[in-house]
Amino acid sequence: MRRPPVVVLGPTASGKSDVAMAVALAAGGTHIVACDAMQVYRGMDIGTAKPTAADRAAVPHHGLDLCGPPERYTVARYVEDIESARRVIADAGARELVVGGTGLYLTAIVDGLTMPGEWPEIREALEADPDTAGMHARLAGLDPAAAARIEPTNRRRIVRALEVCIGSGRPFSSFGDGVAAHPDNGAVFVGIRWQRDALRGRIARRVRLMVEAGLVDEVRGLVSAPGGLSSTAAQALGYKEIIDHLEGRTSLEEAVQEVILRTQQFAVRQERWFRRDPRITWVDVEDDPVAKVAPVVLAALS
Repeated sequence: MRRPPVVVLGPTASGKSDVAMAVALAAGGTHIVACDAMQVYRGMDIGTAKPTAADRAAVPHHGLDLCGPPERYTVARYVEDIESARRVIADAGARELVVGGTGLYLTAIVDGLTMPGEWPEIREALEADPDTAGMHARLAGLDPAAAARIEPTNRRRIVRALEVCIGSGRPFSSFGDGVAAHPDNGAVFVGIRWQRDALRGRIARRVRLMVEAGLVDEVRGLVSAPGGLSSTAAQALGYKEIIDHLEGRTSLEEAVQEVILRTQQFAVRQERWFRRDPRITWVDVEDDPVAKVAPVVLAALS
C-alpha cells in the first residue's frame, strides 16, 4: 500500500525546493514530486525556477517537463501524470516528497478532486473574449461561490469555471467539496513562513538573478519556436512581462519591475490559499530555510 506523502509547501521564493533537495539527499530512498502548474512545460526552466539538471540527476524528480509549451495542460492531466509517477515511486520502494506551490494541483493529488468534464468549443469562445472583468461578473451571476474564491484577474480560472458552468449546466462549485475540504488522509504538511517584507526581498533578488541567467533569451526562444506558447503558458509569471518587453511595449527594467510586483502579489495569494488548511505545521523562517525546515520534514519522513 502506498504511504501517504509528505508535503513541503510555501509561497514562491520561500526555499521549499532547497529544503526538499536537502531532505531527499539526507534521507535517501526519496523521490520529489514537483507540484507547479508551470514547471510542467518543457523549456520553461529559468522563469519557473525549475530544479537544475544536477539536482534531477542526484534525486529522482516527477511532475516536470510533462508537455510542450504550445499545449494546453490541465489539472486533470496532471493528476493522471502523477498517478503514473506514483507507480514508479512505489516500484522503487521510495517515499514521496511533494513540493507544493500551486494550491489547486496540490489539492488534486493529495486530497483528490472530482474533476468536471471539458467543453472545448465553449472554452474557445470564452478565450476569445478580452473582457476578463466582465467574465468574472458573469461568473458571479452563474456561480457566486466560485466567483468569490477566484481573483477577478485570474483569467485562466475564470474561463475554466465559466466553461464548466455553461457546459455542464451546474455551478462549478458544485463538483464535490473540492478545495474547501481538508480530509485527514494521513498526508503530512510542513509549511515555510517568512515575514512579508523578507519574502518580498527574496522575490526581487530571485527575479533579477533569473534575468541575469538568461530569462529574456529563454522567452525569446520559446515564442519564436513552432507553436509558440499556449495561452496558459504565456500567462506564466515572468513570461508575460518579458513578452511585453520583446514586443516593444515596455523597457526591460519596466518588465523586471512588473515581474517582481506580480510575483509578490502571487505569493500573497498563495499564502492565503494555504492558510485555510488546518493540517499544515508552519515553520517560521528568518534566514536559512534549509536549517530550520529540513529537520521537521526529515522527521515526518522517518
